[in-house]
Amino acid sequence: MTHEPIDLSAALASFDTLWSPRIIARVNDYDVRIAKVAGEHVWHAHAHTDEFFLVIDGELHIALRDRAADPGGDGRGERVVVLAPGAVFVVPAGVEHRPFAPAGASILMFEPAGTSTVGDRHDPIPDHVDVTTGHLLT
Repeated sequence: MTHEPIDLSAALASFDTLWSPRIIARVNDYDVRIAKVAGEHVWHAHAHTDEFFLVIDGELHIALRDRAADPGGDGRGERVVVLAPGAVFVVPAGVEHRPFAPAGASILMFEPAGTSTVGDRHDPIPDHVDVTTGHLLT
């Protein structure tokens, strides 16, 4: 990790791989990750941690299976939140979600260090999704 300022535009320009987050900083026990995304991720959940998303560029959609989408039901109803540049959203711990970006996006995430990109439980993982705890930005 560097102890110098990080230019997000330059950091994002340094890699092209989609759904493969780069760790740009660490805050206490949390990774600050950036990623380029396009198409669909996988349905997954993080049992013990929330997941923070900030859209830098483009538009990120996050499909959610939660009680807000299915009041009085079993919590398996689905809804989609749409995040424009500058928008922030937190997926609560344990909520199944599937990020997707039909036209592509650049995002920033906060997650506890060592958190897998596909959570603790997930659907089958497509080839275009990098199963990782993040790669150090080089």
